[in-house]
Amino acid sequence: MQVRTYAEGCVPAELAARADALRAQVWAGGGPPDPALRPVAMLLVSPEGEVAAALDVLTKEIEHEGARYRAAGLSAVVTDRARRGRGHGRRLVAAAREWIAADGADIGLFTCDRPLRPFYESAGWEALEGTVLVGGTPGDPFPSDGPGFDKVTMAGFFTARARRAAGSFRGCRIGLYPGEIDRLW
Repeated sequence: MQVRTYAEGCVPAELAARADALRAQVWAGGGPPDPALRPVAMLLVSPEGEVAAALDVLTKEIEHEGARYRAAGLSAVVTDRARRGRGHGRRLVAAAREWIAADGADIGLFTCDRPLRPFYESAGWEALEGTVLVGGTPGDPFPSDGPGFDKVTMAGFFTARARRAAGSFRGCRIGLYPGEIDRLW
């Protein structure tokens, strides 16, 4: 299995179709990510060209407690149902963490369903208990603690500046505001 990374729109057509079919196993009717979030597709591809797992990395500048940070997060993480339990998803999520750090993000931030917390921790991400990501837009916020949600915020602090400020990201509300398309990555 090989991790392949592509700027959105640059995924070879056959792999894009396979990744879309994989995502459709979990999310019906999802469209492409917002280009303003500089999406990058990461795929775990078998030697035969099958997509075992896929995810998108989305990136934007955020402001938190008066400082600006380059933040990146995971979106649309999925492993082929027939291939689950073999470490493929964990491998891809860990590779995405490394890629985000190498790409120069200060911090990685995203939410996941609470039962998936151990999975993401096993791939190197850290849970921020009590931290809420606020998605959507400032005029139409979409918080991760909204009714019916049971989310946990996951993070990675990649730069010295972000590591020094890590405490300020715990137990708070963080204005992510990725927009109307990817309301909460």
